[in-house]
Amino acid sequence: MSITIGLKGERTFVVEEKHTAYHLGSGGVHVFSTPSMVSLMEGAAVTAIDPLLPQGQMSVGVDISAQHLAATPLGKQVRAEAEVVGIEKRRVMFVIKAWDEHELIGEATHTRFIIDLDRYMQRLKEKGE
Repeated sequence: MSITIGLKGERTFVVEEKHTAYHLGSGGVHVFSTPSMVSLMEGAAVTAIDPLLPQGQMSVGVDISAQHLAATPLGKQVRAEAEVVGIEKRRVMFVIKAWDEHELIGEATHTRFIIDLDRYMQRLKEKGE
């Protein structure tokens, strides 16, 4: 595995109605929602490490602590950058920042756990039975 401290990943998209607080039920305003910001942030972390994992492994989010600092209207581009700041066996820790076209809109710490997909799916199957 070649995941190292300082490794970065990024994700960008344009805010659409499906990303708004109103649409997701997390508020009554048509602005970029906190749940969508968290999803953008996690996506940046996935982009950083998952392509480096061996076949049959992937990462899953296990913890995130985020602050949504500023509102972003529809039609504006948002971008998150995740940086690996710690590695403990299968746990990978990140610091993540998000921006719109004007300012910093969010900050987070996030932890992902590297899993073996077959084992993970087997445990899900057992839960469903």
